[in-house]
Amino acid sequence: MSKGIIGVHEKPPLSRWIPLSFQHVFAMFGATILVPLLTGLSPSTALFTAGTGTLLYILITGAKVPAFLGSSFAFIPALTGIGSAYGMPYALGGAFCAGLFYSLVGLIIKVAGTTWLDRALPPVVIGSVIIVIGLNLAPTAMQSAMYVNGEYSLPAFAIALFTLSVAIIATIFFKGFFNTLSILIGLAGGYLFTLIMGMFFPAFHFIDFSVVKDSDWFGVPTFAIPKFSFVPVLTFIIVSLATICEHLGDTLVTSKVVGKDFYKDPGLHRTLTGDGLATTWAALWGGPPNTTYGENIGVMAITKVYSVWVIGGAAVIAVILSFIHKFGAIIQTIPGPVMGGISMLLYGLIASSGLRTIVESGVDYKDKRNLTISSVILVIGIGGGMLKFTVGGSFEFSLGGVALATVVGILLNLILPKTLDSGSADETAASAPQTTETAGE
Repeated sequence: MSKGIIGVHEKPPLSRWIPLSFQHVFAMFGATILVPLLTGLSPSTALFTAGTGTLLYILITGAKVPAFLGSSFAFIPALTGIGSAYGMPYALGGAFCAGLFYSLVGLIIKVAGTTWLDRALPPVVIGSVIIVIGLNLAPTAMQSAMYVNGEYSLPAFAIALFTLSVAIIATIFFKGFFNTLSILIGLAGGYLFTLIMGMFFPAFHFIDFSVVKDSDWFGVPTFAIPKFSFVPVLTFIIVSLATICEHLGDTLVTSKVVGKDFYKDPGLHRTLTGDGLATTWAALWGGPPNTTYGENIGVMAITKVYSVWVIGGAAVIAVILSFIHKFGAIIQTIPGPVMGGISMLLYGLIASSGLRTIVESGVDYKDKRNLTISSVILVIGIGGGMLKFTVGGSFEFSLGGVALATVVGILLNLILPKTLDSGSADETAASAPQTTETAGE
């Protein structure tokens, strides 16, 4: 059973539901609109496809997995490379087929079963990968917290630390409903601090309302129709091999945070299919490929609110915001240092979930095999390990970060022989509950 304040299937009253959902919107907004801004797609369309894609994911997974899907950063090189060489419609066609490839892999897993995962992904691999996922995001948090236009800014760091302090106080000391809104409270506190300080000190002037003034109140997202060609399709399918590995890691993190095994229920085949069809759906409307968001996993880890109703509410709000440009512009005024301060807490909690997995599973680091696997995963994942090769004469495929660390970790676990000490330790751990029970009798 989930130990959350609000469980996966619980629907909070409307007075709590809306602010809890908005909290997830604030967490995902910046990253979701950044991808289309970097690739030339429409931010409004990205919000629309993220919201509708999340609802589609919830439907496919039987409303059992609380996950928000937003724009994927992993596909940025493919979107820009194929977009410039063939045109953006062909890039969207590649993304469309990559989503279908997810579903094909999901079908294979459904037929083959998930028993192999227990051998391929023991706690030492799972925990290390989750740590990598969290710490991989750490530089992004610190970049937002300390730097403005590429230069170090002490006022920016002061804003980030104030925001972090407010979020920590709300997380640790607030009770009841206000505790579940700790991220939203931290954002509001950091925003107000920046706004007030900016009135008196020019160095703190990070909020610019011109984007709100220039934006329209309402508007229809810009939609596009995908086109198809062999090289773009092949390119995106190859890239999806890396993002499938990332999906394994994200689903593991969500499982550990919520306290349920989503690999088994609703099943990895359904989470993969949901993720893939959300990407296919996004490409059909001219949006960037989708992926599950670590920011929203972090929100759940802090608030212990795991309700799919709350995630679904965030998805509906995202869709509404795609048509209300003025409100979306207001969210864009949230300063980078404020988001950086919140991210310090969000990303750190993801990494801490990996540490908890290792500790609670009793991984024995006296065993050199476990020590080796963890060490290699951490160095490759956090150090920026990268495998690159050219596809089709012009596009360079890369597998790096979390995806490469996951693949290497799985291979090491399958290849390295288990030592006698490791086997003994496993047997002792397996028999521990029975021994305790006998002693009690």
